[in-house]
Amino acid sequence: MIEVERLASSINKEKGFRELVFSSKEIQYCESRANKFEHYAARFAAKEAFFKALGTGWRNDTAFNEIEILPDQHGKPLLRLIGLTSQTLSELQDSKILVSLSHLKSVASAVVIIEQ
Repeated sequence: MIEVERLASSINKEKGFRELVFSSKEIQYCESRANKFEHYAARFAAKEAFFKALGTGWRNDTAFNEIEILPDQHGKPLLRLIGLTSQTLSELQDSKILVSLSHLKSVASAVVIIEQ
């Protein structure tokens, strides 16, 4: 769970923060939305929830911008590992990763479940 304004402030103040945390496809998606910071915040919450679901927290050789959350053709959020993070977490290759995103004007939250 994260406050939308807190994330918006980081994106607006810290040069390069957005690119460090989000993939280029996520940036393109969020920038196309009317309430873009709610969408950024929901994805940030999902990335944190993903690391918690791993049971290890953030790991070396993984990057936030290589955990990509985008909607499928029906709007269902899908989590995909890309780049070095995909290689580092290759043990998840056969796992099913379920993602739920929620956001309001002031707060966003996410739940991630990894089924092995």
